[in-house]
Amino acid sequence: MTVLSFIACRMFEDEIAHIIENDPGIGKIIVVDNEDRGGLTGKLDAVGCTYELLPLFSIPPKPQNGEGEGLTLIVYMLELALHARPDNLKKVVYDKTEELSRYADGILLFYGLCGNVLGKIEEDFSSSPCIVRILKEDNGTVVDDCIGAVLGGRAAYLEKLTGSRGVGTFFMTPMWAAHWREMVVSAGMTQDPNDIKMSKFVFDHAGYKNVARMDTGLYYEKDFDFMVEEFARLFEFNIIEMRASPALVEDCYSKMCADLRS
Repeated sequence: MTVLSFIACRMFEDEIAHIIENDPGIGKIIVVDNEDRGGLTGKLDAVGCTYELLPLFSIPPKPQNGEGEGLTLIVYMLELALHARPDNLKKVVYDKTEELSRYADGILLFYGLCGNVLGKIEEDFSSSPCIVRILKEDNGTVVDDCIGAVLGGRAAYLEKLTGSRGVGTFFMTPMWAAHWREMVVSAGMTQDPNDIKMSKFVFDHAGYKNVARMDTGLYYEKDFDFMVEEFARLFEFNIIEMRASPALVEDCYSKMCADLRS
C-alpha cells in the first residue's frame, strides 16, 4: 500500500475535494481532525465521499515492505491566516512536512511560493525517504499562489494582470469569495473584517476597480455568484468574467502518483 499526504492551505479545498471525488484509485481517505478541516469535510460529505476523521497521533504508521494494496490519502488542512506572516507560514509548513513524512511515502504541498518562502522546500527535503513535491508548472516553476495555480501558471497570470491595462483587478475564486473578509485581515488591510470603509480605502488607494469572477469549473461553494456580487457592491467594483481550471493541480497530483509508483 502506498500512502500519500496532502498538506494544504484551505484555499485549495475545492481542488482537493475534486481530486478525491473523481479518483477511484484512492482506496482510503484519512482527514486529520483539526479546526481547519471543516470546510473540506463538509464538501466531501455533500458529494458522498467516505473518509476517516482522525487526530494525527492516531494515524497508523505507514506499512513496511509494501504491505497492502491501493492508495491511502492523508489530508492535513492548514489555516488561511498563516499568510499573514510568511516566516510563520514557512515554519508551520516545514514542521508539518517533517511530521507527516513519518506517515507517508510522499507529500504533495498545496501551496505556491507564497511570499517566496516555500520555493526551496523540495530541495530542503531532498534527503528525506518521503518524496516531497509542491505545485509546479510543466517547466518546473513553482506556482506563485492559489490564483496562479488555477490560471495555469505565471505566464497566464501575467497576461491577465497586464490585460487589465493598469486597472487593479481583484481575482476571486470560490474560496476567496467565501473567505475574503478573513483574508483582508490577514493581509493587514484592516483589523476588523467588517470594516468595509477601511478596506475600501485600501482598495481605492491601490487602484482596484474590478473583481474577476473566476469560474474554475468546481461548484462546491454554492453561493459563489452571490458572494462575488456582494463584494462588488460593497467596494463599487465592476465584475469581469474569467475562466480558470484545476488542470494544473490535477497534473501535479498525477505526476506525484506516478513518482510514487516508480
